[in-house]
Amino acid sequence: MIDPFDNPIFLNDFLDYSATILNKSPNSIKEYNYDIAHFLKFIKFRFRMTDVKDKKELKTIEIADMSLKDIERITLEDIHSFLAYLKDTYNSKPATLARKASTIRIFFHYLYNKTKKIPVNPAQDLENPKQEKRLPKYLSLEQSKQLLETTSQPKEKSHGNHDNTERNYAIITLFLNCGMRLSELVGINIKDISFEDNKLNVIGKGNKERTIYLNEACQKAIKAYLQVRPVDGVSYNDKDALFLSEQKKRISNRTVQYIVKEELALAGIDQTKYSVHKLRHTAATLMYKYGNVDIRALQELLGHESIATTQIYTHVDNEQIRHAVENNPLANL
Repeated sequence: MIDPFDNPIFLNDFLDYSATILNKSPNSIKEYNYDIAHFLKFIKFRFRMTDVKDKKELKTIEIADMSLKDIERITLEDIHSFLAYLKDTYNSKPATLARKASTIRIFFHYLYNKTKKIPVNPAQDLENPKQEKRLPKYLSLEQSKQLLETTSQPKEKSHGNHDNTERNYAIITLFLNCGMRLSELVGINIKDISFEDNKLNVIGKGNKERTIYLNEACQKAIKAYLQVRPVDGVSYNDKDALFLSEQKKRISNRTVQYIVKEELALAGIDQTKYSVHKLRHTAATLMYKYGNVDIRALQELLGHESIATTQIYTHVDNEQIRHAVENNPLANL
């Protein structure tokens, strides 16, 4: 939870701007706050504005007393130094550094371009760290079937004291069939589902709403869960939440992550290699590989803002590439 009293006023103003004008989600606002607060703590350390002498204790530094005069001193080299600190101290990957750099760019764009609070934008020429091109990890079709089969089997205890087979099966089914994000699944409300039209609406990144169409497996799984979903004693604020915890509250991100890890292990799949996000990769890959899905349709389904993000799934299927080469009309000449 963000405590505005821990932040300088200009940071709180930036968060308000991001939430209202940019319409960023609560999760994005928390990330912005964490990233910029961490950056400002580093700046106080770098500028020797604190008694803290060890970089490992940066998080103990208070930043509420920082002023815009302090921000005006920041240069591009200071930002580069912060990114280097993240890599050296936390072994941050290029993707993480790119996200931090993006947040810093947005922050200084607000201070310089939008509000004219600083005379120079030090992040104007900030580049993204070069990304390592890696193909996404995903379950094979056989592994996906095994995971669904295992999850569908009743268990004496499933994440707690009760058998949550129907709930967990519906969760895994939606992940593998729809490719939705963790936050999107957790945020599903019953009113968002239309069985008549075979679809549901989810809130994705940037608070953008999109429609996800439900195939027969998804509809059956959701209906089976609704038959056993608790009704009495559900927290007032969570009465419409589709997926509930054993405390009868909207299920949390962490609980869903635990469920996925647990079911992967029971299915005999290495849970250290796969995660909730890997199930999203799996859904996208299987749809592209077996569903003859147009890349633009896949982009819409996954809620990707850029087609470049979706195009990674056009490179994962070596079997299709091999098949194309073998069927070249010149192959047998």
